[in-house]
Amino acid sequence: MNAETPKAKPFQFLADVREPVSLKELSERALRAEGSGYHGLVIPDHLIHQLSPVPVMAAVAAVSERLRIGAFVFNNDLRHPAVLAQDLVSLDVLSEGRLDVNIGAGWNKPEYDAIGIPFDPTPVRQERLAEAIAILKGCLRGGPFSFEGKHYRIADHDAGPPAVQQPHPPFMIGGGGRRTLELAAREANVVGLAPRIRGSRGDALSLTWEATAEKIEWVRAAAGDRFPDLTFNVYPSGVTPTVTDNAVGAAREAADSLERRLGVRLTDEQVLSSPHIYIGSVESLAEKFVGLRESLGISSVMVGELGPLDGVVERLSGR
Repeated sequence: MNAETPKAKPFQFLADVREPVSLKELSERALRAEGSGYHGLVIPDHLIHQLSPVPVMAAVAAVSERLRIGAFVFNNDLRHPAVLAQDLVSLDVLSEGRLDVNIGAGWNKPEYDAIGIPFDPTPVRQERLAEAIAILKGCLRGGPFSFEGKHYRIADHDAGPPAVQQPHPPFMIGGGGRRTLELAAREANVVGLAPRIRGSRGDALSLTWEATAEKIEWVRAAAGDRFPDLTFNVYPSGVTPTVTDNAVGAAREAADSLERRLGVRLTDEQVLSSPHIYIGSVESLAEKFVGLRESLGISSVMVGELGPLDGVVERLSGR
């Protein structure tokens, strides 16, 4: 990157909770995450075999003192933004200002089909997301709010109490396409860099260091003066994080698996250098994350479930 690269930011590690767990188990995980140096505990937003994000976020806030709470990420199409805003304000108040607003345009068509929601073309979902973000920011300020858009209309809505964090909690907008990332460049505090991998479909090359660097350049071009203030986030995709002393062997197995699923062969080096694939020893993975921060400015990492990378997080959190 060139001289405009932002000054290195402290690492912020997130973990997620995917499977349904009891309040007792969730509380234990939240306290474990907090004690291990995680920045936040997040939950996906899908209509599958999982708990709903909002009550989980409230529970995590109740049992922790420092953990940030958020979805990873809210599907904009599953909730009207004014309704979501009320939930978000409530969470920010209950947590005393520990809410992150992480949101995307939605991508999992089978969920839409299952409940009869139209799965509109990508530009339409992106356009709707842009309007929703404007509404969320307006409502989170508190007080009367109106909005007239193509997809939403709000007239003299009393948005209720303001969020604790003003003018609004931090926004993370995630995506893999240029239009969504340009929206993130203009409107987000954190830019979620997503590869184009969806289960057994997708572009394996979107996992590579080079593809991620290209996305960051899209953001740079659209962000203008905002660019130095942006935080970049990545997360594991396509390959389960693996702590091992045989990184090359594990990388080869990962390349085999990706080739079977996606039809493209990545080299061992492409696998090991990918910002979205975490294979190696605790020491080498710590070095990798430091390298990603130095070379690409990536300082926020959602590592997946608690456990595999706890040692890396304990080593780097706060640095």
